[in-house]
Amino acid sequence: MLLDEKTIIVTGASSGIGAAAARLFAREGARVILGARRESHLAQIADEIRRDGGTAEFLAGDVADASYAADLVALAESRFDGLDAAFNNAGTMGDMGALSDMSEANWRNVIDVNLTSGFHAAKHQIPAMRKRGGGAIVFTSSFVGHTAGFPGMAAYAAAKAGLIGLTQVLAAEHGPENIRVNALLPGGTKTAMAGDDPDFLEFIAGLHALKRLAEPEEIANAAMFLLSGLSSFVTGEAFIADGGNSINKT
Repeated sequence: MLLDEKTIIVTGASSGIGAAAARLFAREGARVILGARRESHLAQIADEIRRDGGTAEFLAGDVADASYAADLVALAESRFDGLDAAFNNAGTMGDMGALSDMSEANWRNVIDVNLTSGFHAAKHQIPAMRKRGGGAIVFTSSFVGHTAGFPGMAAYAAAKAGLIGLTQVLAAEHGPENIRVNALLPGGTKTAMAGDDPDFLEFIAGLHALKRLAEPEEIANAAMFLLSGLSSFVTGEAFIADGGNSINKT
């Protein structure tokens, strides 16, 4: 198994990419710590994993809260004696609209949930991985703010681009400690965040070279690659898994 006996934190694990990743990692032998705000959803997914023979614990909270990041690491250490990896996947799109019309509250919320949460996560995860002699961290970023600028998404783009900068610095700082850090940049994916307007989804699908949206499991596979030994010489990367969105002009 690619993640056998690895203890991995997964945030945003109550639905979408995070839930798909938690299930996949558990099937590949990982002991998963599930994090998100919706406790009932986390409990349901943890129960599913256990029924399938996997190992899962969960803790509900807000990733923008520094104490929550510390509590997730503490749970990993108390339950499984340490932390090997983390998929810091939780995020929010916020309210879309022109920057001139955007409230400061929306800006701060999007930055806090998408970017400052990465600071809190890494601050507590890295010391725990150092105790294990190494580890791997993946942040969910986006092609938005990296290869494309979508009108109305200034806060989201700024936050997700910031994660790439954070990734690069952490990779350089902690590479000598055998801690790898990468950013995963998904394309459009069939999640609640994408909504359910068929015309909008068709438009978004057309932006991709593959002319479709990703299934959450496809993005989870990319995250697993970055967290597993298959990517042992990959660090500091903005790893694009976007169905050709970034190169498509047709």
